[in-house]
Amino acid sequence: MSRKTITDLAQAAGVSIATVDRVLSGRLRVREETARKVYDAAEKIGFYGSNLIRQRVFADIPQYRLGVILRKERHAFYQVLASELELAASNTRDCKINLDIQFASSSDPKELVELLQRFKGRVHAVAATGPDHHTVTEAVRDLKQGGIPTFSLLSDFAQGIRENYIGLNNLKVGRTAAWLISKLSSRAGKVVLFLGGHKFHGHALREAGFRSYIREYAEQFEVLDPLVNLETRGLTYEALSGLLARYSDLVGVYCAGGGMEGAIEAMREAASDRDVVCIVNELTDESRAALLDRTISCVLATPVQGLCADLMAATITAVESGMAKTPGQRFLAPQIWVPDSLL
Repeated sequence: MSRKTITDLAQAAGVSIATVDRVLSGRLRVREETARKVYDAAEKIGFYGSNLIRQRVFADIPQYRLGVILRKERHAFYQVLASELELAASNTRDCKINLDIQFASSSDPKELVELLQRFKGRVHAVAATGPDHHTVTEAVRDLKQGGIPTFSLLSDFAQGIRENYIGLNNLKVGRTAAWLISKLSSRAGKVVLFLGGHKFHGHALREAGFRSYIREYAEQFEVLDPLVNLETRGLTYEALSGLLARYSDLVGVYCAGGGMEGAIEAMREAASDRDVVCIVNELTDESRAALLDRTISCVLATPVQGLCADLMAATITAVESGMAKTPGQRFLAPQIWVPDSLL
């Protein structure tokens, strides 16, 4: 592949060669919007001088470092979330946000605490998703005392200490899942929930919301004791396969956290005449395929782009204006996907 020229860059950016030359040389001032356009084009086409353009574009704006802790590096949803975070950071104007993304491999609060502690003194703010535990709260308190605000994502933790929660209203998500199962089921029967673990605040709220709706409006359904799947495919598959074999009146399945891949596999193997409504969280390639072939009935998804944009804005506010006197929460509306949404 031939080396990209200034002419190629000017064409890709939609500007003149003279404008590109001014950005590269730095001799004459170029509007920030135009310089950013040239930089974005340089990154896109692989222009050899993109690092120099980057220096020119970001020389006079503040730079902030945001530490991010996600879960399960190989999981499709967290891969998408990481990519969208990088995109949202690169699209931020008036400042440069540099991301340091780390992945937790387990649900153990100890691992989350260790990752939080690593960011102390190294970043301007932290955002994380993970279990709610008193040791996590103390780690967040320690960061706050050091001037570093922490944002909880997807599932809340350290309430009253963390700066802000950004994600779905998980109580309402649980109620929505219960409403969907009660309306989509052709008959009454048993319903089972899969939780990632009892330490996930978001999962506990989803269960509470689910049970409250059934108790108020759909008493003909029996909610079984929730099953903890540690958000793993294998445990979910084995547990659901067993339940489908044991209960002929199992009519609803709700994966309140991860592990939906195992539920999809078990549902596909179930008898074709079984009428079971299955609801999972987050739209990935696997859940999309399961929707299209009618293996599952609905996906409740987080609007990832909105979450990432809100996080960047909240980070800048907290760093530039100081932490809030009263910790808050930012609820996003869930995306509801059914098979025909994708056709």
